[in-house]
Parts: sequence; C-alpha cells; structure tokens
Amino acid sequence: MKLNYYPDTDSLYIDLSSKTSVDSKEISPGIVLDYDSNGDLSGIDIDNASRKLDLKDIVINHVPAEVHIKSA
Repeated sequence: MKLNYYPDTDSLYIDLSSKTSVDSKEISPGIVLDYDSNGDLSGIDIDNASRKLDLKDIVINHVPAEVHIKSA
C-alpha cells in the first residue's frame, strides 16, 4: 500500500494494489474509489485532501509490514 500526496492538486491517492484500475466510482464529492478488473478495490483518490484529512499526523498501528518513508 502506498500513500501519495500531490501538493499541486491537494490530492491524496491511496494505492491499495499493484493491479491497474479499470473502473472508478465517485462515492462522495471529491472521493473516488478505483477498482481492478476483478472488481476489487485498488485505490482511493481524495481531492482537496488537506481540507478533508489531517495530513500532519499519520499513525500506523499493528501493520505487519516494513514502513518506508520518502520525502518530496
């Protein structure tokens, strides 16, 4: 899973899978869910992310994975 923030568009993309999305559904203004060819959720796109989310504090609890931090 990857969190990608794009400051120029103030959007956050949460990449849940390495599979390519083939379908999208806007579930709320500025929130789009992407689905792969199997109909599984592959990503979440959030427009105006800094107004909808607290991007200053990201907490990861009990995730059995190695965390990599890349700064812009």
